[in-house]
Amino acid sequence: MQRICFLLQVRPERLEEYKERHRAVWPEMLEALRRTGWHNYSLFLREDGLLVGYLETEDFEAARKAMAETEVNARWQAEMAPFFAELDGRPDEGMRPLTEVFHLD
Repeated sequence: MQRICFLLQVRPERLEEYKERHRAVWPEMLEALRRTGWHNYSLFLREDGLLVGYLETEDFEAARKAMAETEVNARWQAEMAPFFAELDGRPDEGMRPLTEVFHLD
């Protein structure tokens, strides 16, 4: 199982709306994530907009590719893109995994 952590930057003026959107993620989006291999997926948001994402998956590239092929993901990414600063393209394309340097099992 791969552990993936990534950073993105939410625009400070959109923080409350971003949090509200994630209190009501579409059921079909949640199902697509599960079906395409995203497990134990969490997002953490700092007050300045730094977003830390964490997930576990068998194969991150395969999970990203499978998710990118879903219609619901295209709709979700289009709606979420304006929330992010310093992003060229869709948010899911801007996820760059950090290098894991330590893990306590």
